[in-house]
Amino acid sequence: MARPVKKQPEEWEREILESAKFLFLSKGYEETSVADIMERVGGAKGMFYRFFESKEKVMQVLGDRMFLENNPFEAVRTRTDLNGLQKIKEMLAMDRADREREAVSAQAVSILKDPRILAAAVEANRRVLTPFWFELIEEGRRDGSIRTEYAKELSELLPLVNFWLMPSVFPADAEEILHKCKFVARVLAEMGLPVVNEEMFERTQKLFGQGEKCKKNL
Repeated sequence: MARPVKKQPEEWEREILESAKFLFLSKGYEETSVADIMERVGGAKGMFYRFFESKEKVMQVLGDRMFLENNPFEAVRTRTDLNGLQKIKEMLAMDRADREREAVSAQAVSILKDPRILAAAVEANRRVLTPFWFELIEEGRRDGSIRTEYAKELSELLPLVNFWLMPSVFPADAEEILHKCKFVARVLAEMGLPVVNEEMFERTQKLFGQGEKCKKNL
């Protein structure tokens, strides 16, 4: 009788992430347990902890991988038919179109109540996204589509905006979130980045669980 083929470590890790993504999207992050994830994979809970210290860590890794696998910054980087500002607008449109990653991001909002996880997420955004933003803003400055003296400051600020809009981090009701969205739009426009529109308001409000009330105010 043939012995079962053992899975390689990278295969276990990949299957755990795929199982977690399926369950987070189908039944919700809070309702999914480590046992649920491993039952779908076909392994013991001990195998889970060989790769991930917690369910929260799985969510972090999953979000990072989904972004890197479909990175909208990379998708627009080599476009020669767009100027810097157009590349930013196209990048944001592509990001909005990634519904699966957006759904996973919505599930992740609740875990950012944990200061350790919030700090790690802020650091990851700063480290990964700031260079992408700086590159596009500088390109816009060179081609004249973006007029700002604050490329460095904007590239550091933009990866942090979502955290400021999250009611789990900065408590706010639907009306206050809408007001914040308008503030962000005005500030960016004044800085030469007129990229926020009502569709993005709706997306932000839906992501943070405030969508229905805010839509009525648009």
